[in-house]
Amino acid sequence: MTAEELRCDVLVAGGGINGAAIARDAAGRGLSVILCEQDDLASHTSSASTKLIHGGLRYLEHGKIRLVHKALREREVLLRVAPHLVRPLRLVLVHEASMRPAWMLRAGLWLYDRMGGSSSLPSSRRVDLAAHPAGAALRPGLRTGFEFSDAWTDDARLVVTAAIDAAERGARIFTRTCIARARREGSTEGSGEGSGWLAEAKPQEGSAIRIRARALVNATGPWADRFLRDMCAIESQRRLRLVKGSHLVVRRALGHSYAYMLQAPDRRIAFVIPFEDRFTLIGTTDVEVQDEPGASRIEDSEIGYLCELANNYFRAPLGASDIAWTFSGVRPLIDDGAGPSELTRDYSLELHRERDCAPLLTVWGGKITTFRTLAEEAGDALVGSLGCGRSRWTRDAVLPGGDVPAVPGATGDGAAALEAFVAALSSQYRWLAPQVLRRMARAYGTRISAVLGSAKNAGDLGERIADGLYEAELEYLAAREWARSAQDALWRRSKLGLHLPEANRRRVADWFERRQK
Repeated sequence: MTAEELRCDVLVAGGGINGAAIARDAAGRGLSVILCEQDDLASHTSSASTKLIHGGLRYLEHGKIRLVHKALREREVLLRVAPHLVRPLRLVLVHEASMRPAWMLRAGLWLYDRMGGSSSLPSSRRVDLAAHPAGAALRPGLRTGFEFSDAWTDDARLVVTAAIDAAERGARIFTRTCIARARREGSTEGSGEGSGWLAEAKPQEGSAIRIRARALVNATGPWADRFLRDMCAIESQRRLRLVKGSHLVVRRALGHSYAYMLQAPDRRIAFVIPFEDRFTLIGTTDVEVQDEPGASRIEDSEIGYLCELANNYFRAPLGASDIAWTFSGVRPLIDDGAGPSELTRDYSLELHRERDCAPLLTVWGGKITTFRTLAEEAGDALVGSLGCGRSRWTRDAVLPGGDVPAVPGATGDGAAALEAFVAALSSQYRWLAPQVLRRMARAYGTRISAVLGSAKNAGDLGERIADGLYEAELEYLAAREWARSAQDALWRRSKLGLHLPEANRRRVADWFERRQK
């Protein structure tokens, strides 16, 4: 059987945050785009972050001034264009006398406040932990802290939302489809049959797809150097270091809305963050790995490290029995010769283009905060190489669901707008439990109307699969967000997997199995 053949301007390999964002940027410039992801969207590194949109306070200590400046400016952009997915977070940096001196922490925060330019978030301040809400959970003797601002995000939903925007602008998104082979064919001059890239994409189910593209983007994250070498037969002087970051989610609520930034004896830092209302997220570790990136799992030593660090600061002891969930992801960091925790989190774009040959753009490194600027620079490179396409556009473009009505008198306050939006929804959907409505509003923003449709009561949403989860939402995830399994729906499109008992998780799996028959 002859393979189906598709054509496009840009073929993107990789459906993490960078691949989805590049597909979105390029499609918005008028380029035809195909994206292929070997698994589900955000199924690896991009769903395993610490869920922070931040400048990286600790990067100042390593002299990464440019990265911090860029990331802080992006933090402000993302708060504006995705208020349902990126929300302000107030953190407390706990001063431990045996670590960095208080004056150093205060000086770093003073610089941090000023590097991002005009900000909608409050500035940092020194606090007395004995009188601060965050101090009650800490062990006696910890008296001084520094309160500062950053932002929290649902990382996997950010990826899916970028992919939705790309698709609505004309991109074709293929999940569970790996690029098995790619080779250049002839010159990019003119429009001859042999110009550009010829790739073979293999879905997990169904026939292979031949794709002819004028340009190829390697956004495969931890697999970037392998894809370049094995799929494209191209060598690069750049190298990645693969560093695993593992996290714990524990059955314990902090009792307030503040997160903590903790200093470790090895001079690393970790975060303790309110998570999913009833849980707390603790992370991350930095462990260099050589194994297959997709097989990364937390090790007992990492669990011990994070529990010991938490127990150095908190009154109530934390142990393995408190753990509800763990997750790990492998970060592809540019090898600059530093140790695992000091390696740069910045990105680099490498354009491989020999004379008259189709361009190949490889993404090296990166962090979730700067995904938009990375995609914007990639779009510039693609437009320049292909000689067509429009100019930059994403800085002021709201992500799907982010067009939440502004609150009068609260200019630029996306958090206030979201709360007002939830309140308005409550009057429209009185029959839906408040906690369910809040979850859905935060996940889908104004796109919640596409999920709930014209429902007038819970019965209109179809079968009740679990507490707060109806068939209508699963159908939306499958039809509009590429969800094909319970894992996709419960752990990436949402975190309902944390809240539902095993019997209900099984019902979700059964629903997907029935739908695919």
